[in-house]
Amino acid sequence: MGKSRARRFRRAPFAPAGPEQRRGEEGGAEDEPAAELLEKLQHPSAEVREFACASISKLLQQKQIIPAFLQRDVVRCLGPLLMDHSLAVRETAAGALRNLSACGGFEVCDDMVTKDIMTPLVALLKECSTGLDASQLSPKNHREMDKNYVEDIANEAINLLWNVCECNNTAVSIFNKEGCLEAVLHYMKKFSTNVDLAISVANCLQAVTEDNPDLLSSFNVSAQQVLETVMLCPESTMKHILLRTLIAGTIWNIKDTIPPGSLGSTVNAILKIFSESLAIDAGETIIRMNEAEKNRLKLSAEAEMEESMSDVIDNCALGEDDDMEEIPKGKVRRENDISDLLPSDKWELKEVTALLMAQQTALEIIVNMCCSEDPSDDEWEELSSSDESDLFMENSYNEGSGLLMSPLCLSDEVNSAFLNNLIPKKILEKTAFPNSVALDICMHNPSWKPLIKKLNAVQCRALTCLHSILLVSDVDCLGGASALQSLAQHLSHLIFSKTELPTDAEFLEAITSALRALLQTMASKNISQCMTPEQLLPLCEAGIHSSNASVRVNVVSILGISGSVLAKGQDTAETLKMIGKFLLEVAMKESSLVVAGEALDALFDVFADGQEAEKAAVQIKLLPALKEFQPVFKMRIRKEGKGQYSTDQLCVLDNVKMNLRRFIAYQETLGKTPT
Repeated sequence: MGKSRARRFRRAPFAPAGPEQRRGEEGGAEDEPAAELLEKLQHPSAEVREFACASISKLLQQKQIIPAFLQRDVVRCLGPLLMDHSLAVRETAAGALRNLSACGGFEVCDDMVTKDIMTPLVALLKECSTGLDASQLSPKNHREMDKNYVEDIANEAINLLWNVCECNNTAVSIFNKEGCLEAVLHYMKKFSTNVDLAISVANCLQAVTEDNPDLLSSFNVSAQQVLETVMLCPESTMKHILLRTLIAGTIWNIKDTIPPGSLGSTVNAILKIFSESLAIDAGETIIRMNEAEKNRLKLSAEAEMEESMSDVIDNCALGEDDDMEEIPKGKVRRENDISDLLPSDKWELKEVTALLMAQQTALEIIVNMCCSEDPSDDEWEELSSSDESDLFMENSYNEGSGLLMSPLCLSDEVNSAFLNNLIPKKILEKTAFPNSVALDICMHNPSWKPLIKKLNAVQCRALTCLHSILLVSDVDCLGGASALQSLAQHLSHLIFSKTELPTDAEFLEAITSALRALLQTMASKNISQCMTPEQLLPLCEAGIHSSNASVRVNVVSILGISGSVLAKGQDTAETLKMIGKFLLEVAMKESSLVVAGEALDALFDVFADGQEAEKAAVQIKLLPALKEFQPVFKMRIRKEGKGQYSTDQLCVLDNVKMNLRRFIAYQETLGKTPT
């Protein structure tokens, strides 16, 4: 049914604080006394309240525990503690609420806003901002003299704010109305000394600036200078690369505030940051950082052994009267200490994680840059909640071809910056499979194993990026016909190089989307196809059984494009028969009307013209099959259409229904005309 719209990404809320709880690590977690812990939040002792908050925070990372706390009104119990007189309680309460928002999802975030979490949260953010430089809000008892409570509280609070604003429009409206931007930007000024806080702020800013025109007027010259300063930061750590990437994404979101004369240079600066991020080899970085971790742990173990030997010698020298308890040198008493609930310091792992997040973010923003004439939030939410998110079609209908013509195009500024910063080349490099040595390291190291999913996510985002660029770029900008043929061979390698066809839904959607866009581009420019229908049929047969409707649409479209090119050749009737039977079966048996409609459109394309197509159509009895199916398709649209499909999808299906009537009439005229 023509070109699908380039996919637009929304960033997911960040992971909860603290180490991820593994199943079976603590038996009977469901039986934890939620009521008892919530009752302890009212205890007069600050240490008891802090320990209760920390315990709740840890439990809330287990999704099956969350309902027990929600039933006991955990939000209203924890909310007031954001302004507790103890800073340690504030921090752990904010951490618990952050975990609740991250692990609970959209419905829980909505519930948190309904229960007025924003009132104490905004108050806390503003108070922290005021006390940021003084680094003191109220008297506190340090357990660690080097701990900056104000910045740590702010970090938890900002992450909570990010999560609820990502999920709830009311929270964004409150952010706008309460003037939270000024406080949030004040935290950003600490980026040179606290990059973790700055990254949290940048994530939050990217969330609240997306599709939020009411906030644009708040970005005055001073606010823009803060962002520009961070973007020009020369630090080369992976965390700083992530920070610059997120800030670049925020500046893209507020591009309407940039004077037209400066837009070109700003877009170029944004894409330069993305290019620098994508230029780093994540696989090599994993190998290097893993080696650095091994060396650090080895040195640490040697130092601990030396310290233990020293303690033994000291103990031997103690007198008989040494009955008093003494904390060893360099140690802190662990009684009532909750530091074991917080993640251990894994600097190398955090660096690699930051790099992969930066690359994924850059690719997602590039995809969004390729989307013009964005639909409303509601439309995107409706589409993103469905497996058929890639089926959003443009409304402009070209009756002559039966296709929906896409207005996607890159602005001159973006197109020029893409080429200047070699963005297409960098994207293509990221579509390759992850480094096998790096994968092996991650596979055999439990704490590094989650990186495998992140590596695969970067590859999938790169393929989606490739799909978008193919839709919006001119063939010459992509390197001409030879470059597209090389690209076809590359995608073919990704699909067919392994003994079994890919089954991962995310990868399959990304690779079939890219392949569909490529074949479409090559067909429209009469560039010879490198993949034959015989090669593509196994992929299509595997893809049509995917639970993801986007994959099914893509493989049907791929076969339609390939078949329409084949129909122009000689002695192709046998292959056209195979394609026709496949598409006809999909149209008649597919549960999704959108996929069935795509299969019909593909049939129209394949059997539109040519003697070989006419011969194949007669042999598979295409005309009688479609005449029999026509009333069934009409009835399905009438019965299933409303409620299950969007207005745009129904518009497309109506067009398919009309084209089906025309195609049947066309086939009938062929039957009356001697060949």
